[in-house]
Amino acid sequence: MVPLDPPTDEELTRRAQAGETGSLGLLLARHQAPMRAVAMSLLGHGPDAEDAVQDAALTALRRIGDVRDPAAVGAWLRAVVRNTSRMRLRATRETPGLDGLDFLHLRAHDAPPPDQLIEQHAMRDWIWDAVEELPQQLRLVLMLRHFSGITSYQEIADACEVPVGTVRSRLSQARAKMAQVLLSTASQAHDDASALTEESRHEAVATLQASERGSLPREISELWPQETKLVGILNRPGERIHPVPVMRQTLEAGVRQRLRHVVASRDISIWEMDVTNPVGAVDPCPSNLAWLMFRREGRVQRLRVVFPGPQWRASLQEGG
Repeated sequence: MVPLDPPTDEELTRRAQAGETGSLGLLLARHQAPMRAVAMSLLGHGPDAEDAVQDAALTALRRIGDVRDPAAVGAWLRAVVRNTSRMRLRATRETPGLDGLDFLHLRAHDAPPPDQLIEQHAMRDWIWDAVEELPQQLRLVLMLRHFSGITSYQEIADACEVPVGTVRSRLSQARAKMAQVLLSTASQAHDDASALTEESRHEAVATLQASERGSLPREISELWPQETKLVGILNRPGERIHPVPVMRQTLEAGVRQRLRHVVASRDISIWEMDVTNPVGAVDPCPSNLAWLMFRREGRVQRLRVVFPGPQWRASLQEGG
């Protein structure tokens, strides 16, 4: 039997542009070595070069449709790595590195044509399935860095209560594992990633509304079982505190929260809130906060409330 010739770059690129994620995975695997060589030529050997390659591979997920000459996709991928590496060299501030994943947060008036929307959904589900494969510690820093408003290394360190160096290390590990998982799962079927987020958004809205009414309906009460505990800076050392009484105290103080953004995986949910303080509040709450929830079988086991931003960090350092 005569062996079949492997598909050309042009064939794989056209298939990838048609939404065939397996073809994109093959392309990335085929060109991984030259992509790494470009990164190392600009950034040297080390984690920055590896991060640049991983970021470029993830950028290709979103922008493969931009390739005008499918036969020259290798040159295009190397150019993406080159641009990513140069951005790292001249960066003056920390910004999320998964460039091009803004399509995961599409607004209604930005909706693309149906065929493009199907392709984007396939890519989104592929990415989120890969995220779910990460250990929880790695998944948390990746979700914060690239899918939430808590993006700086210092903010993530504060949220996770670990040193900045640990955040950098976990992000590097997460990106490397993501690249491996994406390549190994490209041809598989993937769950609908939007379902988890929509379910979590519904829970967030219902929780806030029920809290303001003063009682939690059964389905929301089940979200916060007796074993749920508040952890982090709002918890008193040595005490086990349930989140619901703290919610009640906050409402009694006149503080109101409005849901701004939701990020959800199977066992981590992030609810980002805008905060309104009562007029004349002596010790006002910061203008935004986030609920980090760690779940088991859908129920919240631990809740950590975090307050991103330099003003809150300064107050903590001053003993506020």
